[in-house]
Amino acid sequence: MHDVIKVSDMTKDYGGGRGIFNMDFSVGSGEVFGIVGTNGSGKTTTLRHLMGFLRPDSGSCSILGLSCLKDTREIMKHVGYVPGEIDFPDVGTGTSFLKIQAELLGIKDRAYIGRLVDMFKLDTDAPLKRMSKGMKQKTALVAAFMSRPDVLLLDEPSTGLDPLMRDTLIGLILEEKHRGAAVLMSTHIFKELDDAADRVMFINAGRRTDLIERSSLESAAPVYRLGFRSLDDLDRFTANTELTVRHSNRSCLHLDAAVEPAQTAELFRETAAFDLRYLREKPFTLESYYTETISISKSRSKGGKESA
Repeated sequence: MHDVIKVSDMTKDYGGGRGIFNMDFSVGSGEVFGIVGTNGSGKTTTLRHLMGFLRPDSGSCSILGLSCLKDTREIMKHVGYVPGEIDFPDVGTGTSFLKIQAELLGIKDRAYIGRLVDMFKLDTDAPLKRMSKGMKQKTALVAAFMSRPDVLLLDEPSTGLDPLMRDTLIGLILEEKHRGAAVLMSTHIFKELDDAADRVMFINAGRRTDLIERSSLESAAPVYRLGFRSLDDLDRFTANTELTVRHSNRSCLHLDAAVEPAQTAELFRETAAFDLRYLREKPFTLESYYTETISISKSRSKGGKESA
């Protein structure tokens, strides 16, 4: 796998703490790379630099070895893009728009476009200006995928889609990944990244805070949540356990403990002395990683209390 997208120490400072700062990452061919962050964290700004819409104050970004700022015209021949805000030109219907896009991209065989239209259950005869948010999103997705590009830049691509269409989109992204495309997508829906992403970058206030591989989650020790009946029981267990306590919530009287396979017997031996309210395995997802690892880290840095 070789780098297709490369962002190197890129900064765009709008002032007042807004923008992106020292952003650095790469995306390889056949890889789905996710960016997660709250609104205003810099996701869209990052993608707009890759599209050549913005000039960085420092650093650089490239696609297929070409400068996103200087070689935009050549890069666009290889990129499918779904913007965070859909605003179509006034060209009539969805059919007219997709036809114009196909002609610009030099697409002769329209069979794949038809497949995408059927896949998303898109009514292309509807006027663009009267389409619902979901229909506009589907039209933008068809336009981005229809040339089977080498690179896909997807800014919140499932906005306005129902759960069934989200699953359809994830299936399509995985199809493009297996074909060898480099896919960069920003989203706030963790399940999409759990299902599709190979690596995920977390950003906050325009800065990268963490970068993890999905394989690291899959190989992580199982986490169990233990619910106690009293604060005394919670404190006594915490003080004496041989297990790794990842997180504790004194208000809710529960804690999360990482349990290696060889420690399963130890878990049941230790809990046998307590009248627990519940004991259940807790799937370790990207969302739990984000809320329990990153959020707790922020809380500790501010001297706050942990919670979940």
